[in-house]
Amino acid sequence: MNELLLLVTLLAATARGATPLVLAALGGLLSERSGIIDIGLEGKMLAAAFAAAAAAAVTGSGWVGLAAGVLASVLVGLVHGVACITHHGNQVVSGMALNITMAGLTAVLGHAWFREGGQTPLLGDSARLAPITFPGAATLAHVPGIGLVYGEIVSGHNALVYLAAAAVPVVAWLVSRTRLGLRLRAAGDDPAAVDTAGISVSATRYLAVVMSGALCGLAGAYLSIAQHASFIRDMTAGKGYLALAALIFGHWSPVPTLTACLLFAFADAVQARLQGTALPVVGVVPVQLIQAIPYVLTVCLLAGFVGRTVSPRALGVPYVKER
Repeated sequence: MNELLLLVTLLAATARGATPLVLAALGGLLSERSGIIDIGLEGKMLAAAFAAAAAAAVTGSGWVGLAAGVLASVLVGLVHGVACITHHGNQVVSGMALNITMAGLTAVLGHAWFREGGQTPLLGDSARLAPITFPGAATLAHVPGIGLVYGEIVSGHNALVYLAAAAVPVVAWLVSRTRLGLRLRAAGDDPAAVDTAGISVSATRYLAVVMSGALCGLAGAYLSIAQHASFIRDMTAGKGYLALAALIFGHWSPVPTLTACLLFAFADAVQARLQGTALPVVGVVPVQLIQAIPYVLTVCLLAGFVGRTVSPRALGVPYVKER
């Protein structure tokens, strides 16, 4: 029973930890399938996390905070779009500039507005997204095995966890089965053909950037008003880069990207469980080494697979319309 409890606890933590990765990775997928490198996932998540926590702290409503986070992330994404789509700037440089800017700006605004060292005030229950308990969870709690799985893995998460799960098939359908998805893929593979067909490449890419910003906004807001109860400096802790790695590892496809996100989240759940635990032969491993497990896994996977991935052919290439 203890082994089952441990496994269920790890899987529940994996579901919660994978949520921001999945949402951000799907946003990056939409952007990169249209030809825009989205290395700024980290910055958009940071902006959204701060805006969500700040708005929730002021208004006392988690849903207002969620809307503010999405809006902030979309605005940051549009800045990236203006730099890369309108002015044909270097997409990697623009994304990194946004990441660095948001890392500093959120801390400065947090200190200026709340005087708590760059953090936002702790949020009350009404200012957060509460867990959802499914019908029958209390009844099945007394059933060995099934009750534990249903109550911890299926039920008891907040709305964004279920939204992330639903977003995967929706994005897969959008990209592969709709006219909009065809335009996104064409803009990322052969923008000249899109332009020849009378479709605006810039408008298509801007739409992808906005959708990416919205999904990143949900991911960032999740961190500050759902998983945690406030914004703290650099609280994304590289999750935007992990989402980008999952996107590359998943070959810019939703389902393999989900698999990579779950793998990274499971590694993160394991490292949290191993902290302070004595291991056979080696004993207690320093916390810093344990915390590095998800990132070491990311490097190993990318080193082994990134050379085999085939990105959209026009990814990172500005499109200048011939006159």
